Amino acid sequence: MGPTQIDSDDEWGALAKLAQAGDKRAYAILLRDISGFIKNYLITRVANPDWADDITQEVLVSVHKSLGSYSAERAFKPWLMAIVGFRKADYLRKHYAKRGNMQVELNETTLKGQGVTISGHAGELKDIEAHLNKLKGKQRTIFEKMRIYGYTAQEVADELDMSVSAVKVSVHRSQKKLQEE
Repeated sequence: MGPTQIDSDDEWGALAKLAQAGDKRAYAILLRDISGFIKNYLITRVANPDWADDITQEVLVSVHKSLGSYSAERAFKPWLMAIVGFRKADYLRKHYAKRGNMQVELNETTLKGQGVTISGHAGELKDIEAHLNKLKGKQRTIFEKMRIYGYTAQEVADELDMSVSAVKVSVHRSQKKLQEE
């Protein structure tokens, strides 16, 4: 494997397999090559180029931590892209959560220069909250994390010490219950 950019699933998968077996050179090549790929992917998908660097670093840490879970029988790029998606979502969720002090109530918002005022939505938001209150305990927690805050089923399962399928079933049942309301 030369110093050229590697972008083939087969080559990345082979490097990952060698890295799992303890080949430090293969590990270094893999991280170098995927870091360029990840940054190029993210640079056009986030608002700030510095975010692409930050997310790339978080992805590389996640790849390092979870490389043992990669199965060489599967394509490498989809495995990698799942990690990229999770880390990007986490990063953006944290970034925008910090901006919470800049939020305004929907019923207070006026669209400047268009003569339009959004009103009447506060009641609808209260209705949604009332429906969510019908979900109890863990069921509500799971539903909010996945459907409102954008967590993945795996992240919720890990946090609540549940199986991924149990989390998905809970969200499905909650969504069905809310739709019936």
